[in-house]
Amino acid sequence: MTLPFDVDAVRADFPILETEIDGHPLVYLDSGATSQKPRAVLDAERDFLERANSAVHRGAHTLAAEATELFEDARVTVAEFVGAEPEQLVWTSGATAGLNLVAGSLGYAGRLREGDEIVVTEAEHHANLIPWQELAARTGARLRHIPVLDDGTLDMHAAADLIGERTKVVAFPHVSNVLGIVNPVAKLVTLARGAGALTVLDACQSAPHLALDLPASGVDLAVFSGHKIHGPYGIGALWGRDEVLESLPPFTFGGSMITTVTLDKAEYLPPPQRFEPGTQPVSQAVAFAAALRWLGAHDLDAARAHEAALEKRMRDGLRSIDGIRLLGDTDAADRVALQAFTVEGVHAHDVGQFLDSRGVAARVGHHCAQPLHRRFGITASVRASAAIHTTQAEIDTFLDAVSGVRGFFGVASPTGAPGAEAGVGAGTAGVNA
Repeated sequence: MTLPFDVDAVRADFPILETEIDGHPLVYLDSGATSQKPRAVLDAERDFLERANSAVHRGAHTLAAEATELFEDARVTVAEFVGAEPEQLVWTSGATAGLNLVAGSLGYAGRLREGDEIVVTEAEHHANLIPWQELAARTGARLRHIPVLDDGTLDMHAAADLIGERTKVVAFPHVSNVLGIVNPVAKLVTLARGAGALTVLDACQSAPHLALDLPASGVDLAVFSGHKIHGPYGIGALWGRDEVLESLPPFTFGGSMITTVTLDKAEYLPPPQRFEPGTQPVSQAVAFAAALRWLGAHDLDAARAHEAALEKRMRDGLRSIDGIRLLGDTDAADRVALQAFTVEGVHAHDVGQFLDSRGVAARVGHHCAQPLHRRFGITASVRASAAIHTTQAEIDTFLDAVSGVRGFFGVASPTGAPGAEAGVGAGTAGVNA
């Protein structure tokens, strides 16, 4: 049964939204960093731990069998959410672990050597940059990047020039965690396939907001995290095409991933178990599946239309405030309801503290994307990111608070380019995520 989308009914499922900050109702606009959890998720994890807690794939007793069944049922649910088969879904502790698994496995497999190239974008989260930096350094491969244009979109002319016969991997975000812009997956996949390169998609910011069909997208591998889709911490997934996963050796080693072990060597299970050694995040997987079942019970087309309206209201409202510089300010690209900005003359951390005093929770810092901030000539920004439970009234509260920032700090009206002084002054170095 699909529930009609009613934002007030959705909000009632989130206990934390009843919180007050300094006497103000909480306006949570930091879902891009971590999402809030509905009761169904909290109850699912608690119920597992109280009723079925046991190691999976390791015992014949009743609890072990029940835990294993719940664990593998969760894999089916999460795989279905991205249009995949369960054997194509590897459990990880999060997207960062999944990307390190892929980069490390490629290194073990000897798939890259001196003279090969890895292509990323200038808009990468550090989790989809540093593993490739390290792989390039260890193999002698060259790391190259697709530039970001002034409007925040990728320079696809440069991409066509960069991706060529030496390219072995093309890794890129589906949605920028700073700009909120949906990148042209099909075009990048076409370029990569033409070069015979492997494609790796960071779907962390798209999975909560867009309908995903990873097999149909054309990418070879993709990662996403549970805690950004109303699930718990400590759980994520790596999806891969059958032939790609089968071609990769394991990157971490231990029990539960093997068929036969002698004192001299080991033989490994097929994917996904090949990549899942040791004790698994069982309660987290069960709760992750509960999050996706909860989400899927709603009219997601209506929910996405609601989020699109929030995005427009937020961006149009920020545009109307003096001294605001939007990062990736373009109407020409698909977007999710996530926007980073600077306030002229006021450091991002000071903006964040002012917003917090009004009950508005927004992200400040470099958002684990220092190169992208450097591209725009700043060290830090403020990021507001909405979710299925966000209301238009909350966006208005946020905009009203932003409009009061410069007056509170006694900053004069803009005299030069918007944001000219952003990123300097008060505050500390940028924070993560």
